[in-house]
Amino acid sequence: MTDMTGESRLQGNSIGLTHIVFFVVAAAAPMTAVVGATPPAFAFGNGAGVPGAFVLAGALYLLFSVGYTAMTPHISGAGGFFSYISRGLGGAAGIAGALMALVAYFAIQLGIYALFAVFTSATLAPLGVDLPWWIWALAALAAVVVLGRRNIAISGRILGACMVAELLILLLLDVAILLHGGGPEGLSLAGFRPADVFGPGLGVSMVFVLGAYVGFEATAIFAEEAHQPHRTIPRATYVAVLLITVFYALSTWAISQYYGPSTVREAASASLEGFYFNAAAELLGPWSVQVMNLLLLTSLFACLLSFHNTLNRYFYTLACESLAWRAMGRVHPEHGSPHVAGLVQAVLVALILGGFALGQADPYTVVFSWMAGLAVLAILGTQVLVSVSVIRFFRHQPHARSGLVVLVAPALATLGLGAAFVLVGANISLLTGSDRLIVRAFPVLVVAVGLVGALLALGIRRRDPALYVNLGRSLD
Repeated sequence: MTDMTGESRLQGNSIGLTHIVFFVVAAAAPMTAVVGATPPAFAFGNGAGVPGAFVLAGALYLLFSVGYTAMTPHISGAGGFFSYISRGLGGAAGIAGALMALVAYFAIQLGIYALFAVFTSATLAPLGVDLPWWIWALAALAAVVVLGRRNIAISGRILGACMVAELLILLLLDVAILLHGGGPEGLSLAGFRPADVFGPGLGVSMVFVLGAYVGFEATAIFAEEAHQPHRTIPRATYVAVLLITVFYALSTWAISQYYGPSTVREAASASLEGFYFNAAAELLGPWSVQVMNLLLLTSLFACLLSFHNTLNRYFYTLACESLAWRAMGRVHPEHGSPHVAGLVQAVLVALILGGFALGQADPYTVVFSWMAGLAVLAILGTQVLVSVSVIRFFRHQPHARSGLVVLVAPALATLGLGAAFVLVGANISLLTGSDRLIVRAFPVLVVAVGLVGALLALGIRRRDPALYVNLGRSLD
């Protein structure tokens, strides 16, 4: 078992519930998710039923959280899903899940860097600034690396400020719609009624809605640095899921009321980009559009910072497990952060973004769209493994938990997440905007990544049985 004493440990007791919730919600990027992801859900999915789709997704992740948080007291360290899967299903499944999670977070991070560059270019174009998109992406990367090197609480404060600003402007729009009495059809419960939610297009809406929850793992991955992690992590998990669900359901319901439930699909189809901005300009004034554009950039940056910190801790954990370059297990002597892992990650991101740039890939229709679709599939696959792991772990672990907590809830979560994986895979061309063979093969690619991880683990078991047995435990 790896000796993780002294400077090799992350700085404990440095963040509390609020910071962790900020990381999860910032990863969900409220402004980006609402303004960028929900218009296509309205246009191509179940129309006015989008708010109810968020309620369904929130219920699914609350079910997932029941077993996930029940297992939390038995897990320590910064391994996130890797540690959970290893403890319940063994090292082979653990490494399979770790590789799938790495694919998910790397993919979404690459996509967000490209999206940040697209919106930065659009914002500065009227000022006569015209630079290639990859320059803005690399500039954002440099800033993220500097902040990720600092103590995690500093990142938490920055993410918190960005998140609060995003929530406030969107809530202001929601309140304005309510005070305005909605739109041409007034105010109603349309959007939450079963006929609206389960109408044609629900499956398509869920493809976009589930993407809003990517970054969910951030609650557990900061356990080693959290104050009273056995209490903080479960509370942060429930608070984050409830906050995301309630806020997104409220915002999508309000905008549906503004356009009218019977015509909201047509309104979204007519102007995906201006769907929210047009409403804000009319109800709040032109100033709000400028503020929302600025907050869209801060939302994307906060999202990048959150995923950067999450991936740093994945690399750190793999290094501590002797599964990756050992130097990535070092922490900064002053800030207590996995700074070497951060530098390695930054180099990899820069190389991949450089490859996209050299290949002249469009930053929005290729880099962002493709990477977002791949990320959603990969994280769903990882979460399925976690739910199965919870069930098996408590079958072999003495506990005083109810069967509803350690069997029924995780079993339902497994079925729901598995169905979501199939659903996203079936609609991957719509999600990415591409019907190319490589895109349609994303579900197979995710499964293949998991199989590769399992084969690597079996190789470790043959070469070093002691290392294999202790996978997921070296940070205890």
